[in-house]
Amino acid sequence: MSIETELTLKQLRAFVAVYRLGKLSAAADELSVTQSAVSMLIRQVEQTLNTTLFDRTTRRLAPTRAAEDAIGVAERILGDVSTLGKNFRDLALGSQGRVHIAATPATAATVLTRIAHRFSATYENIDFVINDCAPNQFLSLIQTERVDFGIGAPPDNSGDFLLRPILADKMRLAFARGHPFEARETIRWRDLDGQPLIAFRPSQYGVRNMIDAVLAEVGVTPKISHEVGFLGTAAWMATTGLGLAIIPDALAQIHILNGLVVRPLVEPEITRPISIVTKRGRSLSPSCQLFLDMLDEIIAQPDTVG
Repeated sequence: MSIETELTLKQLRAFVAVYRLGKLSAAADELSVTQSAVSMLIRQVEQTLNTTLFDRTTRRLAPTRAAEDAIGVAERILGDVSTLGKNFRDLALGSQGRVHIAATPATAATVLTRIAHRFSATYENIDFVINDCAPNQFLSLIQTERVDFGIGAPPDNSGDFLLRPILADKMRLAFARGHPFEARETIRWRDLDGQPLIAFRPSQYGVRNMIDAVLAEVGVTPKISHEVGFLGTAAWMATTGLGLAIIPDALAQIHILNGLVVRPLVEPEITRPISIVTKRGRSLSPSCQLFLDMLDEIIAQPDTVG
């Protein structure tokens, strides 16, 4: 057998302790074993290395030249093992690590803004990364494990994913100032018949399917004036008067200061659910769990999201 497979950490610890302390009794006390156990461990190391490490006298053990040559290597090995153990303990405790999230820009702007700063300030040794992806990239990033998890609208088919709802955002109608709808407190879905809409491109993910289903339910054939890929794009286009946009309330509130008019959509009133989306069968790290615990705390507080 090779030295790599025969030497153990216990033997190396005994060698280093005897080298530093010079006595079997002192080494035994430090290692919490008997003197005979330390003596046996040293003999095992010497047999494995095929050399004498200590000259035995009546009062102490004197390191040989071979011991002088080996001590540096042994201490480095034990130091590396100690560092490895500390790193894993830190990972387990969440005091270091990484949190990598997928979120569309609209979700990032409305859900992640406050927690991003607080989490980074609280856990300085945890890398916090947001992949602000397009809607058609969201599920793929989670499925291929390029991110730890996603925060966004749940997919229509959740077979490959686990979902944990965290909040629901009411859908609103957004338009430019001066539109006739501005005089009304609420807008019914069927009132959108014939109105130019800024719609989102159809995909396997996002709000387009939900909006199309509601319009069909109330008997409205949508008049699509523009198609966009991002909720934020629909919001600013509505501000300029290019059409009406149906967007989540939290995002709409951000754009009100830019001149956007927002009204509730009723009959029916619908919400856009936001969930933690993870790949089925994948465990989250302690760092990710710390993030989700903080997110739950922030969402539970009033006026912190949106």
